[in-house]
Amino acid sequence: MDFSLLEPTLYTVKGMAILDNDGNRILAKYYDDNIFPTNKEQKAFEKNLFNRTHKANAEIIMLDGITCLYRSNVDLFFYVMGSSHENEMLLMSVLQCMYDSISQILRKNVEKRVVLDNLDVVMLALDEICDNGIILEADSGAVVKRVALRTDDIPIGEQTVAQVFQSAKEQLKWSLLK
Repeated sequence: MDFSLLEPTLYTVKGMAILDNDGNRILAKYYDDNIFPTNKEQKAFEKNLFNRTHKANAEIIMLDGITCLYRSNVDLFFYVMGSSHENEMLLMSVLQCMYDSISQILRKNVEKRVVLDNLDVVMLALDEICDNGIILEADSGAVVKRVALRTDDIPIGEQTVAQVFQSAKEQLKWSLLK
């Protein structure tokens, strides 16, 4: 028996994904190149995963030797994947943190259009939760605090045009109200 598979490791998450209600990728991060080395294999796995989970009432599925936990909301499906011997409760805490963080960031408006509009912040939240398969944070409040940037704190040279206009509009509004 190969005991190297049973040794504890920090690399618990094999991947995280958000798919729409048609099974198309919104965002996916895979951390184990041995399991899904190419984009084609990743998309095939996602299609198979979506076909197995979009009508199911469960929260967990074993697919191709990978433990997949999932949650659906309106028109999105959230997935966290780990190895077959991984602790499901640990993966569930990552999934819950991922969903709650995105929900708080988007002010409980978790829909495809809103996620796409705020994809940069959603990607940052996923990076704060898990880095290269190692779980960094499982508390959604801490993730939201790290991801939330106030435009006042960002130097004007690093702000987007929309942020500059928003800041100028607020300053003009306050100067007129005085």
